[in-house]
Amino acid sequence: MGTMTTFKRPDGQELQGYLAEPEIAAGAPAVVVIQEWWGLNDQIRGVADRLASAGYVALVPDLYRGKSTVEKEEAHHLMTGLNFGEAATQDVRGAVQFLKTRAARVGCVGFCMGGALTLLAAVNVPELDAAVTFYGCPPLEYIDASKIHVPLQGHWATQDEFFGIDVVGELEAHLAAAKVRFDFHRYLARHAFANEQAVGRGRIAETQYDPVWAEQAWDRTFTFFGRHLYA
Repeated sequence: MGTMTTFKRPDGQELQGYLAEPEIAAGAPAVVVIQEWWGLNDQIRGVADRLASAGYVALVPDLYRGKSTVEKEEAHHLMTGLNFGEAATQDVRGAVQFLKTRAARVGCVGFCMGGALTLLAAVNVPELDAAVTFYGCPPLEYIDASKIHVPLQGHWATQDEFFGIDVVGELEAHLAAAKVRFDFHRYLARHAFANEQAVGRGRIAETQYDPVWAEQAWDRTFTFFGRHLYA
């Protein structure tokens, strides 16, 4: 459904991304999709395609510049080599600005590493209109909640070994103190419960796809975006 496209970051550098468009793109709202630590792979392209099928223009910025992996060690290496501040303020913001030339309102959704970047984008991307994070959070000292002026939704796994559920409570208190509008949901699940590839022998031990919770989280996500991205 989608194709690779090129867009500019605020600093003028060019970046590629996977762009998926709905059947009727004119007047459609848009969503930036932020990858897990695996890179711009078929699974995250499928997320963009799903959003396009639901009527959104979706763009996945290629944060790893063409690299992707299925190996945990290499994924960790790629993620630790990423400058999160630059990714949020340049790559993600550039994607939002690109979509703003086509859509009145632009949201952001990210997963795992991308979920953490989504929260950083909510702080650092003033053009953003709504944000949804799936089981990902940066260290709280990097979240200046006073700068978040968009509604947030979060989907968290109570058995998450990467992002402990206690951190979610701390984040909620942090956001509430700054009067941020947020809507968080907890699921009796493991990390990556919405990633349909986290099954079988190929999955890493800390993850597990759960189709029931994934469907409920997606229903809530579409309701949230429908409320905040349609004029």
